[in-house]
Amino acid sequence: MAHFKESNVTDLFSPARFGAIDLANRIVMSSLTRNRAGVGNVPTPLMAEYYRQRASAGLILTEATPICAEGHGYPRTPGIHTPEQVAGWKQVTDAVHGAGGKMAIQLWHVGRSSHPDLQPGGSLPVAPSAIRPAGQVFTGEAMKDYVTPRALLLSEIPGVVESYAQAARQAMDAGFDGVEIHAGNGYLLDQFLRSSTNQRTDAYGGSKENRARLLLEVLQAVCKAIGHERVGLRLSPVTSFNDIHDANPQETFDHVVAELNSLKLAFLDVLQGTGGMPREKWMPFDYARLRALYKGNLILNNEYGFETGQAAVMSGEADAIAYGRLLLANPDLVERFRQGAPLNPPDYERLYTGEEKGYTDYAFLPG
Repeated sequence: MAHFKESNVTDLFSPARFGAIDLANRIVMSSLTRNRAGVGNVPTPLMAEYYRQRASAGLILTEATPICAEGHGYPRTPGIHTPEQVAGWKQVTDAVHGAGGKMAIQLWHVGRSSHPDLQPGGSLPVAPSAIRPAGQVFTGEAMKDYVTPRALLLSEIPGVVESYAQAARQAMDAGFDGVEIHAGNGYLLDQFLRSSTNQRTDAYGGSKENRARLLLEVLQAVCKAIGHERVGLRLSPVTSFNDIHDANPQETFDHVVAELNSLKLAFLDVLQGTGGMPREKWMPFDYARLRALYKGNLILNNEYGFETGQAAVMSGEADAIAYGRLLLANPDLVERFRQGAPLNPPDYERLYTGEEKGYTDYAFLPG
């Protein structure tokens, strides 16, 4: 059995370089919607404090952030499509950088997972196909049934691609170290990828190659806009969130991941299983195949603790681990992991409400 000097072992506390982004450690803050944005969906000083508290993570991935007014699907989610939002985010990135942290913004378009009450002019949400999702959405006043979305016209797709590129440029203006394209969790780009939500018969539907076309065009445009070394991607191959599934997820996502290599992204962030579901209930999927296919930096995400995260990095299964609820409740998670200290439990009742309560009032280790 091989033995290594401690200094040569890559573990959660080892530094890393993901493209142009230097990470002090391999503990990543996962993207977490918190619904604390201000009027006009502008980031607030309270949000700056929340992220600043968690700056000891190697990389912060922000809450999902709509790229355009049509991209919103929930109340009080911060955007990156107005000057006021860019200025608000600049206060956040300044706070995180002042505390020594690194930060990438997750760029988001919810697609059909919205409601006319949340859309400009009360218009229908857009999607690859006019297929209504099951369930309801909170509009800010009440829970309402999802509506049947409007299928994007072929002529509208270049505008969607440009909205992502423009949002990425705005993110650079706001001081971010990079961006993560959100193509998971049943939102617009995932809706194009999955067979259950994409029934198009044009160049963006049908085969796995066609269903992946929009995502790859978005990635190419964003890489061109800000540089491939600052661009990451989130995928969630088998999550059923937002009433979505695929007839052959292994085939679909093997294709997508293999296509990423030529782009030389900063990282790929994969949500394993379905968020909030224990591992024993995950749908079967061979994540090791993605690791074998993808030549870049891989972040794995979902239901990791210290021991399982450490094992994944030390074995080479992943290059970093993203933590959501643990970092939400433990702003000093890196130090708690170092010391083997007890962890604060999350305040689930205030995930999306409460302003500073359950947000910036979690206890740090003494001293």
